[in-house]
Amino acid sequence: MPETESREQSFEVTLITPTDEHKITVKTHEHIWDAAQRSGITLPAICHQGRCLTCAGRLLEPGQFDSSDAISYFPRDRDAGFILLCTAKPRSSLRIQTHMADAMRDHRLEHGLPAPYS
Repeated sequence: MPETESREQSFEVTLITPTDEHKITVKTHEHIWDAAQRSGITLPAICHQGRCLTCAGRLLEPGQFDSSDAISYFPRDRDAGFILLCTAKPRSSLRIQTHMADAMRDHRLEHGLPAPYS
């Protein structure tokens, strides 16, 4: 697929926050966190590098995303359904529970993986 076509493709991402449910459209070349911010949705984040886990979410349904921009993301994270919203780009429609930093840190500690700020 030509680069211009892939950059224009987008997916619907549903974000379930502690107070509401938001549906946003996210292009395949943009990070979910950035698209949420552009849509007026405030989500937690500190490093914007996929390292600190502050932006962690968890998939509520199977879905595909590109996590290659994250500095610290592991196969066990993906297997457990965790996603770092500041560096993840959608590759399918997604339904995500936000504000999952504590759960992701617990998961990391349980598996002997780096768990910043824990």
